[in-house]
Amino acid sequence: MEKPIAPTDGECCESGCEPCVWDTYYEEMRLWREEQKKLAEAETTDTPEE
Repeated sequence: MEKPIAPTDGECCESGCEPCVWDTYYEEMRLWREEQKKLAEAETTDTPEE
């Protein structure tokens, strides 16, 4: 999964849409961070034993 890109100026209409483009971005970032954490944990547990 690629890191989400924040909405640019003008993408949010500031009218209280639900979900807002920012809501979507923050949810995608949460999922991305979870994935990154799992990948980092997998790297540390997958090291070969000597």
